[in-house]
Amino acid sequence: MTRGRKQKRIPGRIKNIDYKDPKQLRRFVTERGKIVPSRISGASALCQRRLAKAVKRARHVGLLPFIEETYK
Repeated sequence: MTRGRKQKRIPGRIKNIDYKDPKQLRRFVTERGKIVPSRISGASALCQRRLAKAVKRARHVGLLPFIEETYK
């Protein structure tokens, strides 16, 4: 008998992933500016795609830096 993989939830149960909320998105970006993978963040595939899109939009608009000042 096999059990299916249990779907992980985003910590803090984010309902709406908004690119205009950089404080929320910073939890999913490393110091070097990389988006945290779903195996570490615990996000499902759908939520991970939404997070990645929101982070990229926030970077493009200028709300999130591409890389921290210490690594420039």
